Amino acid sequence: MIDQHSENLLNSQLENTPGEGYIFSWFDWFCLWYPPGWLILFNRHWQHYHTDSDGWNWLEYGLFLIPGGFYLALLSRWLRLGFRSPQKEVGEFDPKYQQAFGEEVLGPIVKYYFRGELQQVENLPQTGPLIVAMNHAGMCFPWDFLTLGYLLSEARGWVVQPVASPVLFEHPWVIWYLPPKWSQVLGGVRAELDYFEAAMAQNKILLYAPEGIRGPLKGWKRRYQLEKFDVSFIKLSDRYQIPILPVVCIGSEFLHPWAVNLEKLQRLIKLPFLPFSPLMFILLLFPSMGIWAMRTRLRYFIQPLEPAELYNYSNKERTVAYRLAQQLCEKLQNKINQLLREI
Repeated sequence: MIDQHSENLLNSQLENTPGEGYIFSWFDWFCLWYPPGWLILFNRHWQHYHTDSDGWNWLEYGLFLIPGGFYLALLSRWLRLGFRSPQKEVGEFDPKYQQAFGEEVLGPIVKYYFRGELQQVENLPQTGPLIVAMNHAGMCFPWDFLTLGYLLSEARGWVVQPVASPVLFEHPWVIWYLPPKWSQVLGGVRAELDYFEAAMAQNKILLYAPEGIRGPLKGWKRRYQLEKFDVSFIKLSDRYQIPILPVVCIGSEFLHPWAVNLEKLQRLIKLPFLPFSPLMFILLLFPSMGIWAMRTRLRYFIQPLEPAELYNYSNKERTVAYRLAQQLCEKLQNKINQLLREI
């Protein structure tokens, strides 16, 4: 039965010849509304535009959809690859693929599932470069960042690149879930000083979480309490004279509600965070739901631009950078508190 189902799916994919955009089939719409299917949708889209001989096949996709089937799919793929991990292909940022992924996959998710919307759009500048600094929560796949990047691209036509933890690029779990270099090809920038600085030197528009990984680690109870801001973005803003665009996100806590971080287990398996909630029992049966999140309404409140000239100081004065970072943190915290009272 699975083989016949897989053959039907393969035939539907062959209707999209190389060079054409990705066209949603009935199966893709099913994957969009069935939580274990999101991982299938991401990989199917990649395989339409890229050669991926080490990727998941149709039998394994079918196994994703049944309780516990992901473990069999993982075993099947491991055996098929000769007891090795998927090969890490060289992949550079591809703005065309980012646009295709945004229009063909991310767009429906943002519009109809996360219901993302920009508020106070009049504060958006017409052009970059920019450092877009946003509060970060959710304890899940970084949907708050991806949604904001898509909305900014829609509003201004910008090519936006998120800064992400290195773990999201190279952790073994990520390499097995998604195609190797998937994050880089979509524009992800490693949250390391050399990569961050190189992106700034190229006058890019970057999404940045000043709280760092401390943001998702807050968990449900402290979801709107900002953690101490890093100073890197302040120093680089001054060095390259790039303004900072603060953004407040409301609603990201419902991406994975009632979650707490299992710190000891998180360190053992070397993940940036490991949320535990009632949803985790479902995740054990359907591990492909690792990139899924609960339906919510993500609202982004654009704050007035912080010109780079405000941060004109000597790079040696780290205490000044720290003070300026925390001043911005307090400003955003006050805005978050105000919005929570009004909503």
